[in-house]
Amino acid sequence: MNSYYILLTIVLYFGILLIIARITGRKGGSNAAFFKGENKSPWYVVSFGMIGASLSGVTFVSVPGMVRGIDLTYMQTVFGFFFGYLVIAHVLLPLYYKLNLTSIYTYLGTRIGNRAYKTGASFFLLSRMVGAAARLYLVCLILHTFVFRQWNIPFWTIAAVTVLLIWLYTRKSGIKTIIWTDTVLTFCLLAALILIIYHTTQSLHLDFGGVISTIRENEHFRIFVFDDWHTKQNFFKQFFSGIFITIVMTGLDQDMMQKNLSCKNLKEAQKNMYCYGFSFVPVNFLFLCLGILLLVLAQKTNLALPALSDDILPMFAAQGYLGPSVLVFFSIGIIAAAFSSSDSALTSLTTSFCVDILGIGKDSEEVATKKRHRVHLGMSVTLVLVICIFEALNSKSVIDAIYIMASYTYGPLLGLFAFGLFTHLQPRDKYVPYIAVASPFICFAIDSLVEKYTGYKFGYEMLMFNGALTFAGLLLISQKKQLK
Repeated sequence: MNSYYILLTIVLYFGILLIIARITGRKGGSNAAFFKGENKSPWYVVSFGMIGASLSGVTFVSVPGMVRGIDLTYMQTVFGFFFGYLVIAHVLLPLYYKLNLTSIYTYLGTRIGNRAYKTGASFFLLSRMVGAAARLYLVCLILHTFVFRQWNIPFWTIAAVTVLLIWLYTRKSGIKTIIWTDTVLTFCLLAALILIIYHTTQSLHLDFGGVISTIRENEHFRIFVFDDWHTKQNFFKQFFSGIFITIVMTGLDQDMMQKNLSCKNLKEAQKNMYCYGFSFVPVNFLFLCLGILLLVLAQKTNLALPALSDDILPMFAAQGYLGPSVLVFFSIGIIAAAFSSSDSALTSLTTSFCVDILGIGKDSEEVATKKRHRVHLGMSVTLVLVICIFEALNSKSVIDAIYIMASYTYGPLLGLFAFGLFTHLQPRDKYVPYIAVASPFICFAIDSLVEKYTGYKFGYEMLMFNGALTFAGLLLISQKKQLK
């Protein structure tokens, strides 16, 4: 019966999303609507919907499980996120609106050259495809493990059907539809989180005061780490990594910026960033508090927890330890999170490939639309293939894996944009791709050697090091003549 509940939830969700897609796309699916929502998106709607897109199914599952291994120290990174959003609002958004960009990587072509432009777009395509696949993989894995395995449905089928559903409601109006579907999905995700927390506290027989004291007195209630420079959880590593993770994974990411660029003007886009950045802190804190409560419940009931931290919340929900209704809430939350992060990723991948690689801005509306439809379908098929690769390679917490991958794939983007914004030098464009590709490999080699000979293991701070290395490489290939 539990499996049928989840299946019914998926069908209802899909029905709601198709209705929204039909309403938003009834005036036609122009390229202007698909790429930038015709610049008519209300900032408060964009802000609320971006919460769900950022959290994704990875946060919904992985963050509560993190508590067992690293306590609440993830909040140090989250605090850094907030300051990263301020940098985006006051440094990057003004630039993007001033240049009236559809793809943010067009800036690199204007500032440095065509090869830098193509390199930046290519790194985004790689980064976002891998990140989107990792997020969606976790949701597909949960659905396969707890629902469809008993019906002998293979994993790849679940991945294909999930992406097909996303393709169906985004194919016509793209970002114009996503702005509104993400709002609905974010509401469902947050409602599911609150209801799961409520049922967990009921199982522990705690009132509000009891919940606060239980969390504060728990051994895992540790947020700050200042005394150990070797650990990944050191405050300064986490905080500054959080700032730069936000800058690259939001500010230099076509996926997240495409939503901001759909706002009416710069001022409204900045309001969106303030509100969105502020709300990210309490929402993540609630996920971590849920993790503590689940560990307390497991201890009181002598329940053996799974070896993989990502499986803790799904185990409680699917096996009925919190009551049958929690399974429904969990299903709503995980599906909402999956769709809200993956739909915008698919749209941004299509946008970047069409604008940056194919250059459809030079084509007629009819020709550009045909190319967009083919690319959208091709990106969907590729996403399914990468999800299946993740299914074969998975070995650790997915959220940790995403941030580690971001350190290598977003580092060159950080270096390219920083060089363009903060210097007046002109690098030799033909050498830029070699610098951008070499930097992650050099970082990996340095990380391996440093760990071997000193015992120090780079964490998320590798992102900053990677960006700095790319920046230094661009300095080396710069011409002496400065830009006027």
